[in-house]
Amino acid sequence: MKEITAIIRMDMVNKTKEALLKIAVPSMTAIRVMGRGKKKIAYELFQNAFSEDEGLPPIIAEQLSEMHRLMPKRMIILVVEDKDVQNTVKTIIEVNQNGNPGNGKIFVATINDVVTVRTGKTGIEAI
Repeated sequence: MKEITAIIRMDMVNKTKEALLKIAVPSMTAIRVMGRGKKKIAYELFQNAFSEDEGLPPIIAEQLSEMHRLMPKRMIILVVEDKDVQNTVKTIIEVNQNGNPGNGKIFVATINDVVTVRTGKTGIEAI
């Protein structure tokens, strides 16, 4: 079994959920999270653009600060059988990929066991 954790844009949750239902991945957990990517700003590009007395114009300063802010995202967590990992990951990518930074990340980790609290079922039966 594998745990798939996908961090996606807030506005893509419903489309992702619908796409996962179509490939028979009915159960998932979604959590509101905040985060940002690793993209850095080249401040030296602005170094000589403005005098020290003026500083950065407010609109540019605001845009630069926006790039370092944590952005609202959704973290979706799924546990699937090993045979379903590739199709699940592919589906998440197809729905969320638009070519722009911030589309998200997907992490895949091995799960040793799953236990249903109510019934005590374990393994694949618990999924």
